[in-house]
Amino acid sequence: MKQFYTILSILITSVLTLSAQMTKPVHWDIQLQKTDSIVTIEAKAKVDAGWHVYGTDVPEGGPSSTTIRLEKMEGAEPTGAFEAAEGKLILHYEEAFGMQLPYFENAVTFRQQIRLTAPEYHIAGYVRFMACNDESCTPPMTEEFEFGDRVSEKSEQSEESGKSEYSANAENSKNSDSSDFWFPVIDELNALADGGAMAGNSAAHAWWYIFIAGFLGGLVALLTPCVWPMIPMTVSFFLKRTKDRRKAVSDAFTYGFSIIIIYVFLGVVVTSIFGAQKLNDLSTNAVFNIIFFLLLVVFALSFFGAFELTLPASWTTSLDEKADKTTGFLSIVFMAFTLCLVSFSCTAPIVGTLLVEAATSGSWLHPLIGMTGFALALALPFSLFSLFPSWLQNMPKSGNWLNQVKVVLGFLELALSLKFLSVADLAYGWGIMPRETFLALWIVIFGLLGFYLLGKIRLPHDEPGDGKISVTALMLAMVSLAFSVYMVPGLWGAPCKAVAAFAPPVSTQDFSLYDNNVEADFHDFDLAMTAAQQTGKPVLVDFSGYGCVNCRKMEASVWTDPEVKRLIEDHFILVSLMVDDKTELPHVLEVEENGQGTKLRTIGDKWSYLQRHKFGSNSQPQYIILNANGHPIAPSRAYDEDIEAYKVFLKQCIQ
Repeated sequence: MKQFYTILSILITSVLTLSAQMTKPVHWDIQLQKTDSIVTIEAKAKVDAGWHVYGTDVPEGGPSSTTIRLEKMEGAEPTGAFEAAEGKLILHYEEAFGMQLPYFENAVTFRQQIRLTAPEYHIAGYVRFMACNDESCTPPMTEEFEFGDRVSEKSEQSEESGKSEYSANAENSKNSDSSDFWFPVIDELNALADGGAMAGNSAAHAWWYIFIAGFLGGLVALLTPCVWPMIPMTVSFFLKRTKDRRKAVSDAFTYGFSIIIIYVFLGVVVTSIFGAQKLNDLSTNAVFNIIFFLLLVVFALSFFGAFELTLPASWTTSLDEKADKTTGFLSIVFMAFTLCLVSFSCTAPIVGTLLVEAATSGSWLHPLIGMTGFALALALPFSLFSLFPSWLQNMPKSGNWLNQVKVVLGFLELALSLKFLSVADLAYGWGIMPRETFLALWIVIFGLLGFYLLGKIRLPHDEPGDGKISVTALMLAMVSLAFSVYMVPGLWGAPCKAVAAFAPPVSTQDFSLYDNNVEADFHDFDLAMTAAQQTGKPVLVDFSGYGCVNCRKMEASVWTDPEVKRLIEDHFILVSLMVDDKTELPHVLEVEENGQGTKLRTIGDKWSYLQRHKFGSNSQPQYIILNANGHPIAPSRAYDEDIEAYKVFLKQCIQ
């Protein structure tokens, strides 16, 4: 049992380490020391109190070592290894990693010797490091540097090189008013139509989706054995607490409002930890997606009855004492806190799933909106039953059905966990979760759920039954088993539109008998524009992402329409650009954005920059039609599953 708590503690701590991205506990001063033909890169690190930075020789399977990456070496070559020259090395066995790790506290100096091979030289790169304290760790971070006699000259050359990357085969372009297709067209898009309003509508749609998902999550939480029995007990307490019915109802509403405040505060905390700029990056970050995957698996096992997720009893005892000693509004707030803690084992998986979905959906408002919906649903019955206490007599009594609700949630958590593993797999190209593997696992999960509802599978917390099942369980079993059967053709390439938002794209499938999917002509913007110059066809630019749920919905529900498929394939050059592709570029591209230099290291970085720089947007999916000269010829479109409207969008650009 202790092992489960240890694992859970590590996972939760790992998620909380996202807060470390908001701070930088290691402060670097990187200088170049020159002696004749030998120069030394001296990287001095000052480490905040309570933190430590790891050494250069961390064993495999541990945290990230401190390393140096020399990206540009002209007129120079490294000699010797990158190593710590000053600082007290500490060797400490860390339980979380199960190994002895070397690290430095307070201050450390790393050095890398370089031998000059020419009178003029250029050295550029970065130091990669990771820091931890007793509670959390930062993700791997970098500190960049650049030295040499030809830095300014090389920077200009790098800029020109970057432009040549953007304009592949530009010398062969015909009838083009620019050899660089990356020029901004934001004003042109706004002039064609109110693109901002469209994006706003899409954002509002996402907000409503998150709010409704949170509200439904709150309703589900009510049906768990930790919350349901507390409804009549709590309402009766308020009604008996005072003889003044108006005051009792007022207290109950205050209680419900306190629940809302507590969970909304949780949403605010998550938003502040993740930060607005990091949410989209986290949605495809391998480390965090794997952490979320493991968290959901742990939650599912808890729901199945493998172990119980509980908080220390002293917490609830302390809050009970506070509620007894205080009066008025504060006593009610402490009671609301007590409910949240007592119901932790049932609500934590639901809240955790909701926060993970909201926090990785690309908007800093989503965690706040999701928690508002969840808390509203959770608080609603306490207020309603206070207004209409006679309804309490008609409430279903607690029983084995509440445990069945937990088990059903366990199956759903297990299915959802695979989505996060799939996102990491797609973004980094590991190839461990192709579409047929994902669907096979879902078929098994929902098939087992159906058999459980039919009473064919029993778990540790289930009470012995008499062989009878309720009508509700029968209907849900039929739905679950039918859903499993529905997904079976997907193993051979059928679109399975109902799961398109969660499953990997059809392009990951090894074997497919289905030929109605739309395949991109290019995955490189410049090659697509060059093809447009040669053929005269307009270019349909599809800004997408491996972790983009709405992108998969559009591909499965809109692009598979026969006429839409025909229009795209016959009249357009389709280029799909994945903004979260983690494949490293052959050379780092340097660009200027908002007055500051930015380095593009991955393919996803490159296409994300293109979308921001040329089109003034950073949300996916986004569809833009360009002529052969790189100018828009129609308003852009965002997520909208209206097939007829999409046909109009395409037809208006066909000459």
